[in-house]
Amino acid sequence: MTVVFAGGGTGGHLYPAIAIADALRSHATIAFIGSADRLETTIVPKAGYPLHTVSAHALPRRLSFDLLLAAARNVKGTLQSLALLASARPDLVVATGGYVCFPVALAARIRKLVGLSRAPIVLLEPNLAPGLTTRLLAPIVDEIWGECGGFSQRLRAKCRPTGVPVRSSLRSLPSRETAALRLGLNPAKPVLLAIGGSQGARAINDALVGALHDNALPAEWQVLALTGAAEYEKVCAAVCAAKEAGTAPFVLRPYLDEMGDAYAVADLVVARAGASTLGELAALGKPAVLVPYPFATEAHQRANAARFEAAGAALVVTDQQLASGALPAVLAEATAPQRLASLASNARKLAQNDPLAQILARIDALV
Repeated sequence: MTVVFAGGGTGGHLYPAIAIADALRSHATIAFIGSADRLETTIVPKAGYPLHTVSAHALPRRLSFDLLLAAARNVKGTLQSLALLASARPDLVVATGGYVCFPVALAARIRKLVGLSRAPIVLLEPNLAPGLTTRLLAPIVDEIWGECGGFSQRLRAKCRPTGVPVRSSLRSLPSRETAALRLGLNPAKPVLLAIGGSQGARAINDALVGALHDNALPAEWQVLALTGAAEYEKVCAAVCAAKEAGTAPFVLRPYLDEMGDAYAVADLVVARAGASTLGELAALGKPAVLVPYPFATEAHQRANAARFEAAGAALVVTDQQLASGALPAVLAEATAPQRLASLASNARKLAQNDPLAQILARIDALV
């Protein structure tokens, strides 16, 4: 069996695809198609899979010169994808998000229409509110996996509510002690894990640094902050100055490709509300403070966070509230022992019945 995955741009589009690929690795030939200048050029090869790149452009939401540019690049990407799919001859094409999915899924559909392929085409949409690319491609695919919210009644017949698959490396975490020592943390003290997604989050970084300087972080807690590469040097300089004043332990990393150690030590997570991150939080039962990215397309992170908030699995705070100094009060509420236990319990209740097993069952049925 040969499976081609299309997707890229963010870890949220890539890690669910890698979770599926890892489960298929022993009995399938796997290939990825992405963009040449996005995060997939790093993540996919590190995961051990070949990456082919095609031309693609974000789909504009209004008439402009950018529409012509997008059309030209996506036409080129479709032609490139036709050639790649002709060479790979996949038995299944899985599009997992990002605008690069558009030319690849379109090429796969063209091959089916002209009788060159019978490979099913599947969309994996982990967000509650589907993005523009997903909505445009939904009519031409065979199935839709993921959260399956926000689609029209006509398209819901294609939906299979599988949930979001989690990488195999997170399904069996190391011991807290081992992970803490590798990260330079004290295994006996609680840990606040701050992650801004694959790109980092300036609002979270600035709020943490401000709370650190004001000595307003929860007493006796340590911080592990994944700052994003672009913010690392700035945050590091600010934290070093605070450490000289004897404030709370604060460990920095620009990014972690493998999050097993970080989740193993985390007692509370402050994070953006990307679907992949939320799938991991639910699968691992981690309580959270969520900060939806305000510029996410279609405000999908707000919808993702609202679901966790309604379930009592997270507190939600905006960038504006962080900028006005709200983080210490939110953390004080979240780290109160009874509140923390309640958030963790409710997060575990959001975990669906093994999303990866459901997806593998769908692959068996389709191929």
